[in-house]
Amino acid sequence: MPDELLSDWRRSWPPPSYWAKVTFAVAITLAVLAAARQVKDILLLVLVAAVLAIGLDPAVRRLERWKFKRGWAVVTIFLGLLLFLLLFFAAVAPPLVRDARQLADNIPGYINQLKTNTGPLGDLARKTDLSSKISDLPSRLPSLATESLGSILGFTKSVGQVIFSALTIGVLTIYFLVSLPTMRKNAVTWFVPHRREQAERVLERALEKIGGYVSGNILISIIAGILAFIALSLIGVPYAAALAMWVAIADLIPSVGAMLGAIVAIIVAAFSSIFSAVLTTAYFLAYQQLVENYWLSPRVMKKAIDISPAAVIVSVLIGASLAGFAGALLALPIAAAFKVVLNDVWLEERRRATLVQPPDEEPAHPT
Repeated sequence: MPDELLSDWRRSWPPPSYWAKVTFAVAITLAVLAAARQVKDILLLVLVAAVLAIGLDPAVRRLERWKFKRGWAVVTIFLGLLLFLLLFFAAVAPPLVRDARQLADNIPGYINQLKTNTGPLGDLARKTDLSSKISDLPSRLPSLATESLGSILGFTKSVGQVIFSALTIGVLTIYFLVSLPTMRKNAVTWFVPHRREQAERVLERALEKIGGYVSGNILISIIAGILAFIALSLIGVPYAAALAMWVAIADLIPSVGAMLGAIVAIIVAAFSSIFSAVLTTAYFLAYQQLVENYWLSPRVMKKAIDISPAAVIVSVLIGASLAGFAGALLALPIAAAFKVVLNDVWLEERRRATLVQPPDEEPAHPT
């Protein structure tokens, strides 16, 4: 009997060729992951460009419906974006530079005011001697801005690298936009014939989720920046242009971005007066709760993503830990696409299997 069991076990055990294939697959996977780790910065640029291309694809397809060829539609979109950016920076850059310089020049005065404060902030300013530490801040501002920009982007540390990364993203985005229909068809051919229809449907839904999220998030951030500039200017908060720019950039970060933008604006307003800080706090609370969270985001994002708040927080934390600021921006569109694949492939097959499963036969009752 033991010999028969051992023989059955040997017959059920996979042959050595199977384990050789498994070992080879694991080794190849580890080698690919190690290589990807070495070029993670380049891969991040490619991923950012791909997400931007997917986000701009709906606008390109709209122009195609207006009898534009795809190449000319892409050129039109990029020329429009370039013109918008040039006009935007022409309008914003002078007050932004002026406000930044004034802020750097006035920081020592703010710290000296804090020294006369009898509260905990005053004690901190007196103990750390902040005014002497930041006395050379205006002269160091260009280098600090360069280092901060590199740290925020997560993959560069100098102005030259920032320009190179921006150009690389732009060129790759144009290439992906022009080639997106062909790439979509080629991706479907990777699957076996009886899976291609399902793969095409899942791919279309995933791209739709990513594109809707990217375009919606950019629109919400622009609105947040414009309204913040108007509100801060009316309240009388200094450096309204610089703070509005920060609010728009921070609002791109899901879940916590709006709070980060508001905190900086409130702190700067507090240096002006307590009344300004109270009004600024009231504005951001009203905007975030009544406008962005209750009215704007649901209407813009209702078809883009369908992810629970817990999943949003976890996705953003994982993305930020893996790739910094860029990872936090890319976390939600990737999570939305992953959910589409999970629902339409893995869960759908199991739901269908449950529906077609024959009911258990009832035991025969003795007569």
